[in-house]
Amino acid sequence: MFYWLMKYVFIGPIVKAVFRPWIVGRRNVPASGAAIFASNHLSVSDSVFLPLMIDRPMSFLAKSDYFTGSGLKGWATRVFMKATGQIAIDRTGGKASEASLNTGLQVLGRGDLLGIYPEGTRSPDGKLYRGRTGLARMALEARVPVIPVVMVDTDAVMPIGRSIPRVGRVGMVIGEPLDFSRFQGMESDRYVLRSVTDEIMVALQRLGEQQYEDVYASSVKERAAQQQQQG
Repeated sequence: MFYWLMKYVFIGPIVKAVFRPWIVGRRNVPASGAAIFASNHLSVSDSVFLPLMIDRPMSFLAKSDYFTGSGLKGWATRVFMKATGQIAIDRTGGKASEASLNTGLQVLGRGDLLGIYPEGTRSPDGKLYRGRTGLARMALEARVPVIPVVMVDTDAVMPIGRSIPRVGRVGMVIGEPLDFSRFQGMESDRYVLRSVTDEIMVALQRLGEQQYEDVYASSVKERAAQQQQQG
C-alpha cells in the first residue's frame, strides 16, 4: 500500500511532471511472472525512474548504506528508498554476496520483477563496463528471463556527487527478453556464468550504443582514487 501511494499519488506524479521521462519498448515488459531487468547504471536516480515507468511493481537491490544514515537526511533517504521498492543488501562480498543472491531469489520466487545493475556500481564516466556474474547465477537458479534496459541521460540530471537533481528529461529503452534456459542446471559452472553475463552486456551495449570497456567499473574508480591521492 505504501509503495502504491508513493508511486501513484505522492512521488510518482511529481517526478513525471518535472522530468517527463520517456520509455521505448514497454511491450517487452512481461504482463505476469518473474523476470530480471538488467540495466546500465549512470545515476542513483536510475532506481527511481525505471520502476516509475513500469506498471508492475519492481524491486531493486540497493547497497545497505542508503538505509543506515542518521539524522533527518538519513531518515528521508531510508523512507524514499523503501517507497521506491528498493531492498537493502550488503555488497562487501563473501557471505554478504550469498545473502544478496538469496534476497533476489526470494523476490523472483514470488513472481515479481527484480532490477539489477550488472556492472555492480555506477559508471564513473558514462561508459559501459564489465558485468558481474551474480546476475547470471540468479537468472539461472530462478529460471527467469533477463530483460536488458538502457537508461538515458540520468547522469545529466543527477551525476555522481550531486544530492539535488537538475531539471531535465530522461529516458529508458527496454530490450527484448533474453532466454538462458539452455544453461539450465549449470549455474555452478563459472565459465557458463561468464558467458551468460557477457551476452547480457553485449545486449546492453547494442541497445544503448555505449562505449564498452572490458574492465570492472569498481577497478576504474579505485585507480582514479589512487591517482588523486598520489597527485
